[in-house]
Amino acid sequence: MTTENVYEAVGGYPFFEGLADRFYQQVETDIDFLAMYPKPDDLTEARLHLAQFLSQYWGGPTTYSDQRGHPRLRMRHAPFEIGTQERDSWLGYMSAALDASEGLDPDIKQRMSDYFEMAANHLVNH
Repeated sequence: MTTENVYEAVGGYPFFEGLADRFYQQVETDIDFLAMYPKPDDLTEARLHLAQFLSQYWGGPTTYSDQRGHPRLRMRHAPFEIGTQERDSWLGYMSAALDASEGLDPDIKQRMSDYFEMAANHLVNH
């Protein structure tokens, strides 16, 4: 399966919207991690951006780039101190959100897990 097939294989945008929702439900309970967000009292925009980015990355519409430009993940996250603790928290929340995805093909789940681990490691800057 190629990256382009994942978006359709998981059912399109609703899958990524749900994944972002499950991720941010956990983030909302972690006061320390939540403090990194510019708007910790309203994660609506963060949820939307994550869902749009992941949707685009896995072969969906280019809505994220159309609205926000090139993802440049490392540059966008540079203002935040991301060490091993922050990486581990992010990866733990995303892994749990992925684990809670019902009916997800094991191969797709593994590809996503591998990507999330790579991305989390890539963003460590402190």
